Amino acid sequence: QVQLVESGGGVVQTGGSLRLSCAASGRSFNNYAMGWFRQAPGKEREFVAAIRWSSTKQYYTDSVEGRFTISRDNAKNTVDLQMNNLKVEDTAVYYCAAARYDTVIVADNKAEYWGRGTQVTVSS
Repeated sequence: QVQLVESGGGVVQTGGSLRLSCAASGRSFNNYAMGWFRQAPGKEREFVAAIRWSSTKQYYTDSVEGRFTISRDNAKNTVDLQMNNLKVEDTAVYYCAAARYDTVIVADNKAEYWGRGTQVTVSS
């Protein structure tokens, strides 16, 4: 069983930055594909960013490309999401996702495990 715990959410003004972190339990974290999703009020959960277990390539949804960076530290069993130049439309609950196989988590059905989420609010 894999447990994911997100942290780092909060309230920030437009143009500000936040860094989210997801801590994963379980063995062989370096073999997990990891991703971040978000869900805004009244909307479906959507893909934000993903990283393969090899960390050689990252994937982003178009709306965050160039502003967000996903990274992982296999020694610490963590995956982070650095969010810069935040916009009001980035307001959402952000979820960490994991899969114990070689994939790119760009859709809900690719993930095996989910965290409970952390709230990010961007004010104008």
